Amino acid sequence: MSALTQEDRSQLARMVVNLLDEWGIKASDQLNILALPDGTPTRMLRRYQDDTPLPDDPEVLKRVEHLMGIADALRTTFPRNAKIGLLWLKQPCKRLRRRRPMEIILEDGLSGLITVRTHLDCSFAWRESVRTD
Repeated sequence: MSALTQEDRSQLARMVVNLLDEWGIKASDQLNILALPDGTPTRMLRRYQDDTPLPDDPEVLKRVEHLMGIADALRTTFPRNAKIGLLWLKQPCKRLRRRRPMEIILEDGLSGLITVRTHLDCSFAWRESVRTD
């Protein structure tokens, strides 16, 4: 995600804010999940849904990448009903120590996003396990 244009970041902003809205995440939590700078007003999320690009910040873009990866994994894990993926995010998961995936995302920051994505996406987990860098 390193060489994104302003238009790419605008599209990502729309997609990720819409996704977080679909997941029922309140605006203040969306700011935290995205690691937007302290003091960012929640009304900024509406601007992201219009045409304002996300900040060109590696931390923000890394989190967006994981959120989009989670969304994609939910679509492939539950292809017949998107509502089941949303339910899965809100239910305690045995393999995640009985924590709710949404709780992990909200409370654990970047590591929480990676934990949930790794659980859902075996190809991502495999790529991460064989990284040599």
